[in-house]
Amino acid sequence: MKKKSRIEDRGLRIDIKDLYAITPDQADTALLVWQVRQVLSGGARVLQYRNKLSSPVVRFEQASALRQLTQEFGVPLIINDDAQLAQQVDADGVHLGGEDGSIAAARQVLGFDKIIGVSCYNRLSLAQQAEGLGADYVAFGAFFASTVKPRARVAELPLLQEARRVIKLPVVAIGGITLENGASVLEAGADALAVISALFSAPDITLAARQFANLNTQSSV
Repeated sequence: MKKKSRIEDRGLRIDIKDLYAITPDQADTALLVWQVRQVLSGGARVLQYRNKLSSPVVRFEQASALRQLTQEFGVPLIINDDAQLAQQVDADGVHLGGEDGSIAAARQVLGFDKIIGVSCYNRLSLAQQAEGLGADYVAFGAFFASTVKPRARVAELPLLQEARRVIKLPVVAIGGITLENGASVLEAGADALAVISALFSAPDITLAARQFANLNTQSSV
């Protein structure tokens, strides 16, 4: 049986599981909010705000709007890379990449009642280190070819099996995940699927979100 995560240890009632939606680079705030509403209506369990191209002013505007929307749906909002922005909009946490500062620094900004996730790419040792430093969940990838990060380091599915064996944190898988390959990632040991393109570029975003959200149930049948 999987042990409790640090999130549960601190009494935070937030599950990192099923569909973990990540926003695309979208300059139009009204369109972004509309898209995210469709995603949340479809059953996403976590939303990460990620925008690498817009100005700090636009990013604050968008993060603030998404904070209100995620509160409406009761879904946690995670900010990509920026603990200061997460603190400014009272997000539920931050996700740190390899060059986004330390867990300790983010914890100093956000406090102990917020979530900190860490990208571990294809290295189990990074996940073990992150667990020891107080991370709340870890992410591995890319498992498949990604249009968002075409040069991302490649991770293999057995890594998820090993991660489930040696660490107790929730495990998020990312990188080229689609409705066609998502079930295999969950079966390999991922708790959540982080999805951008296959979700936000879908003809029917709500339907796509619902299908992703239901993959875990289907894979366990």
